[in-house]
Amino acid sequence: MFAGTPEPALPALDVLLDSPHEVVAVVTRPDAPTGRGRKLEPSPVARHAAERGIEVLTPRTPRDLEFLARLRELRPDCCPVVAYGALLPVQALEIPRFGWVNLHFSLLPAWRGAAPVQHAIWRGDEITGASVFVIEESLDSGPMYGQLTEPIAPTDTAGDLLDRLARSGAQLLRTCLDGIAAGGLTPVPQSVDGISLAPKITAADARVIWENPAHAVDRQIRAVTPAPGAWSLFREQRVKLGPVLSAKNIERIESGRLLATHDAVLVGTATAPVQLNQVQPAGKRPMPAMDWLRGLHPPLAANDRAAKDTDGEYLT
Repeated sequence: MFAGTPEPALPALDVLLDSPHEVVAVVTRPDAPTGRGRKLEPSPVARHAAERGIEVLTPRTPRDLEFLARLRELRPDCCPVVAYGALLPVQALEIPRFGWVNLHFSLLPAWRGAAPVQHAIWRGDEITGASVFVIEESLDSGPMYGQLTEPIAPTDTAGDLLDRLARSGAQLLRTCLDGIAAGGLTPVPQSVDGISLAPKITAADARVIWENPAHAVDRQIRAVTPAPGAWSLFREQRVKLGPVLSAKNIERIESGRLLATHDAVLVGTATAPVQLNQVQPAGKRPMPAMDWLRGLHPPLAANDRAAKDTDGEYLT
């Protein structure tokens, strides 16, 4: 039985559906409100499984007695998990003969938790990866069946990196399940050194801290792209921001201050300024920063000065 919810779980589900392993059912989170209308929609995994004719289970919690009863009826040998999004009780963990096996997008024991990819980028790691391990009661601490590594590019957003790890991790999960089925793969305990935690990143965490150095601003924005999405306040209205570019040959600007040149919109940080690339004002679509600038009323004064004074307008 496969457990997963968001789109990054789909590559693993597809790989298993196309393998000799029999997927008897899928468990995923219940329908959730999405979009402006907040209409209830099934998860990406639920939709995909239904299209492939696979039984879909959507318990409110894995502790539900009806779900546990169905799990016992199905008697799966193993339950692979990719971003399911709910804690599994002991009653569920004990049912599969080979347990619940999780594909986690970090090099465990680094970045245990809900947002490993985001934290790896935010911290400035150069290498990350994926791990397949046995789920225990404690957080992401079970013995491991296998790992792979993946470099983090200087321009990677969390979305870019997660897409790559979802594809390569799907193959790793398949390989580990093959080994479990063949009986020749034994999980190895995780190291007790190098443990770090990756808690969920909230919208409040995604507010850009312009008082940080330019490299930290860049990392923060890339780490929260596409979700929950970096943002700042401009004229007391929230604007979402895409990844920034480095600004060449520009003297320091006061943190958060906007400076318009003939071909760029710059923002000051604690060190060098950065160049805005994409901006999404409230209620509008994302647009190039220069288009956003031209649509401001009143317009932002354009100049090429390094702006050592403190007047002007700011992102906060």
